[in-house]
Amino acid sequence: MHLPSTAPLPRVLHLTQPVDGGVARVVTDLVRAQLSDGLDVTVACPDSALTTKLRGLGARVRHWHATRSPGTSLVREVRHLAQVIDEVRPDLVHAHSAKAGLAGRLAVRGRIPTVFQPHAWSFEAVGGGTAALALMWERWGRVGPPVCCV
Repeated sequence: MHLPSTAPLPRVLHLTQPVDGGVARVVTDLVRAQLSDGLDVTVACPDSALTTKLRGLGARVRHWHATRSPGTSLVREVRHLAQVIDEVRPDLVHAHSAKAGLAGRLAVRGRIPTVFQPHAWSFEAVGGGTAALALMWERWGRVGPPVCCV
């Protein structure tokens, strides 16, 4: 006789900024698939058409006021994400795009398994000193040991 599991559903927290275009489509598709697999899914992102769509799928949505570019608001955005992470208590954090990857990895600081999906590299979209800073951050912000080796 098979007894149903009493273990809680795995909790996934997606972080996304931007909330449109290809990133929104990927987040929507992943959330739909994860919900159909029985996962407990929450998304933290700015209010938008994406939040309406995700709620319609049955996901929990947490408002995260974040601009697309890093700037003076980054400290506030990281603090807010840290609060959301503490409240949601996810088993996995999945950060989408450069801004969510930056803020999310700073908020998590290696405490929770984290997937960072850049969708595009920020250091390739800019030039000069900004590109150098973005590349330096990505090298420093990498989570975990190298994925491959010879």
